Amino acid sequence: MRHLETLPPWAAILIAVFVMIGATMTLLGGLGIVRLKGYYQRLHAPTLGYSGGTGLIILASMLMFSLLEGRWIVHELMIGTFIMITSPITLLMLGRAALRRDRDAKLGHDEIVPPMLRAPVMPQPDEASATAPAPAAAPPDRPHR
Repeated sequence: MRHLETLPPWAAILIAVFVMIGATMTLLGGLGIVRLKGYYQRLHAPTLGYSGGTGLIILASMLMFSLLEGRWIVHELMIGTFIMITSPITLLMLGRAALRRDRDAKLGHDEIVPPMLRAPVMPQPDEASATAPAPAAAPPDRPHR
């Protein structure tokens, strides 16, 4: 690790601060999953914690390697962009799926069958309609061929 000796002290301090804050945010995001009560609250903690924490750690890595090698490091940009995009989108989709599941359970829908394939709900006959005669069938509009 001889190349770290060439790193300026101000950069080493800044990199250490970014890594420590990023690691703390990531840790708090992980603790939020354990500590928070509801499912929807648990979705919020990792979105902010992981995205922000990972962003700061990647920023520290970019700063260190750009100062040591004298050029921008593209793979950290790609990793950071991928994590910053996929983490919130994934948790948003999980939240929407949970919301739909809760709404369907509240309305009494079957979770397995999609709405388009569900059989229509037929009214149950009560005692008054059971004794009444059935209505005559209406004539068709067009004759069958």
